[in-house]
Amino acid sequence: MIARLWDRIHLRWLLRNEYESAALRRLFASRFQVEVGLYSYGCFDRWRVPPRTRIGRYCSFGKSVRVLDANHPAEALTTHPFLYEAKFGVVPNDRIDPLWLEIADDVWLGHNVIITPGCKSIGRGAIIGAGAVVTRDVPAYAVMAGVPAKLLRLRFDAETISALEASRWWLLDRAGLQALVAARPETAFHPTPENLQVLHAGV
Repeated sequence: MIARLWDRIHLRWLLRNEYESAALRRLFASRFQVEVGLYSYGCFDRWRVPPRTRIGRYCSFGKSVRVLDANHPAEALTTHPFLYEAKFGVVPNDRIDPLWLEIADDVWLGHNVIITPGCKSIGRGAIIGAGAVVTRDVPAYAVMAGVPAKLLRLRFDAETISALEASRWWLLDRAGLQALVAARPETAFHPTPENLQVLHAGV
């Protein structure tokens, strides 16, 4: 009981700097199999984000986002967990082995988004609208919403997406991003293939 209390206090202390804490990221990777890139936030919750989840840099999670790592087996005699979780003593081994969920850099998941086991990849720069239920993989830079989530549009045209990918801006640290905003605000707030070229030569 004391150990649990200490864990809660320690986690609360680490969460004060969830954007950049290396210790917090080591804790979730080693204890919970949740890998989180720098500056991502809202995802340090083992009840909402299960093991085998890998999250990139600069991701934003609404407080009520939920990732589901397994479905009930609809093709079996019953959908009850007795038939797929060994802890109940009915089957000798767990019959569901969740795959890794890959969430790339700069993904924004709105409040009450649910990601089902049918989704194993969310591409870089994607936006998922509040309340959406994601049942399949999400393309990079997609804007998706609804139940089930459907593609509404892409955030940028193909040429700008290509330039964004080439820029690899998400590897910037906080100071680098601050320098970009100060020196080239148009690149930060209204990226185009032309102004993204500055990231190839340095800010």
